[in-house]
Amino acid sequence: MEEHISRLTEWVNHIFAPYALMLYHALHIQPADYERPIPEYFVMSVLTLLVGVTLAMIVRANLSVDRPGTAQQIAELLITNSMGFGVKDLLEENAGPNAVQFIAFTGSISIYVLLANLLGVVPALKSPTSFAIVPLGCAMLTFFYFNWQGLRHHGPLGYAKHFVGPMPALAILIFPVEILSTIARLLSLTVRLWANIFASDLIYVVFLGLLVAPTQWGWAKNPVLGVVLGIFAVFVPILFVGLHIFVSIVQAYIFTVLPSIYIGQAVAEEH
Repeated sequence: MEEHISRLTEWVNHIFAPYALMLYHALHIQPADYERPIPEYFVMSVLTLLVGVTLAMIVRANLSVDRPGTAQQIAELLITNSMGFGVKDLLEENAGPNAVQFIAFTGSISIYVLLANLLGVVPALKSPTSFAIVPLGCAMLTFFYFNWQGLRHHGPLGYAKHFVGPMPALAILIFPVEILSTIARLLSLTVRLWANIFASDLIYVVFLGLLVAPTQWGWAKNPVLGVVLGIFAVFVPILFVGLHIFVSIVQAYIFTVLPSIYIGQAVAEEH
C-alpha cells in the first residue's frame, strides 16, 4: 500500500529536494525515493521541534511572578504539580534529591514526545512518533543519557558493578542478563510509544473509511438517510480525536516515568 504523503512534505521536497539529494550524494547514501528524498517523518519531526521552540519562546517572553499567563501555568504544571506527575516530581521520586540536574534532558524529550504525539490531531499532519524511527531516536537518546549519567556518577568500574549483582559468585551469570535487560530498554521504549501512536492513527483511518461507504449508500437510497449517516460519520472522528489526545498524553507520561526510573537506577548507590 502506497504511503500517504502530506502536502507539507510535498512542498518541502519541492523546495529542498535538490539540496537533500546533494547531501545524500556527498555522504554516499542512496535515497529511498529520489522524487521525495526528504521523508515524511523528518518533516513532521522538524515541525514538532519548531512548534516546541516557538512555544518555549512565547512562554519565556511572558514570564511573570505576579500574573502568570495560561501558557506559563501549563508549563509550570508540566514541571511540577500537586498531583505529582510533573517532570520534576517524577525525577525526585525516582532519582533522589539531585534530580534537578536531569530536568533539562528529561523535560525536553518528554515535551517533544507529547507535541509529536499531538501533531496527528491537526488535519493534514501526522504524528512523527507513528513512524518507528522517531521513537527509536528518542529511545536511543534516553539510553545514552542514563548510561552516561551512571558513568559520570560512579566511574566506569563503579558503574560496571551495577551489572554484577550483590553476589560476586553469581556475577558471571548475572552480568550478561543485566546487560541484555538494559539494552532491551531500547526496544521497550521504542515499541511502546510507536505501537500506541501508530494504532491510534490506524484505528481513526479505518473507522473513517468504514463510515464512508454506508453514508454513500444511504445517500443513494434516500437523501435524509444519507444526511443522518453523514452526521454520525462526523461525530465518530471527533471521538477518535479525543482518544488520540488521551493516548498521546498517556504515552508522553510513560516516556517521562521510564527515563526517570532508568536515571534513578543508573545513579543509585545501591543496586
